[in-house]
Amino acid sequence: MGIMSIEELVGKQNLDGGWPYVRGASWTEPTVYAALALLAAGEAEYARRGLRWIAGNQRADGGWPAQAGIDQSTWVTALVALLPPEQLGQEAHRRAIAWLLGMTGEESTLTYRMREWLLGNTRPADQEFAGWPWVPGTAAWVGPTSLAMLALEKEYSRRPRADVRRRVVEGREFLVRRMCHGGGWNHGSARALGYESRPYPETTGQALAALRGVRSPEVDKALTVARRFLAECRSAEALNWLRLGLLAHDELPESYCVPPGVTSRTLPDRSLEMLVSAVQEGSDLFWG
Repeated sequence: MGIMSIEELVGKQNLDGGWPYVRGASWTEPTVYAALALLAAGEAEYARRGLRWIAGNQRADGGWPAQAGIDQSTWVTALVALLPPEQLGQEAHRRAIAWLLGMTGEESTLTYRMREWLLGNTRPADQEFAGWPWVPGTAAWVGPTSLAMLALEKEYSRRPRADVRRRVVEGREFLVRRMCHGGGWNHGSARALGYESRPYPETTGQALAALRGVRSPEVDKALTVARRFLAECRSAEALNWLRLGLLAHDELPESYCVPPGVTSRTLPDRSLEMLVSAVQEGSDLFWG
């Protein structure tokens, strides 16, 4: 893929301080990934304008929209919460964590559960524990749940709190219940429309990264699937997350090299690639 240089990353920054996916307007997701990559490289000064853009777009509810001017906080709040509080701002970070703690998938809300009970429907086992949605008012999914757990685990390592720990434990159970029958994770449920769901490489990597420190037969099965994906996959995004997931469990082969021909086409992909390299070199902005 070819690691992007600091100069190249900074050169793609917009005048407003944010970063685009490829070119054009600034968005929260690529801006957070770029800021994380710069911080991991020890380039806090270069990250400062991006951090100001991020802080300036926090909404009144404590969350972040996908892009400036959008009137709804979404899953990208979990990415922002991965930023160090001393860089983002202590109060902004505190409100981001509070937003995450107050967010669940719609199937976990009291209103939804009451409606299902009145209809005589039995709650599926994979809805017993609360995950996180992409957008408030919708169902929980593996991707946003994994990112929220990464942010909350990091918060707990800084400031242990019972409410943070409770959501992390719930998130872990959510992921275990959503694991596909043969190991790994689909984007949503392990079973849909009467069929077993197939796992995907990027969500398998994300879930394994979120389950760092968890050892169980289920995790071992998922690691086997991740290693198989690593040998087969040619998606830059998926390979980045697979490597992070395997690194979280010390299972990435030391001799592994990204296959030739794999191309990172978006700024999040290229920034995440820089973050993977930083983790391998001991600079860890995901777990500590």
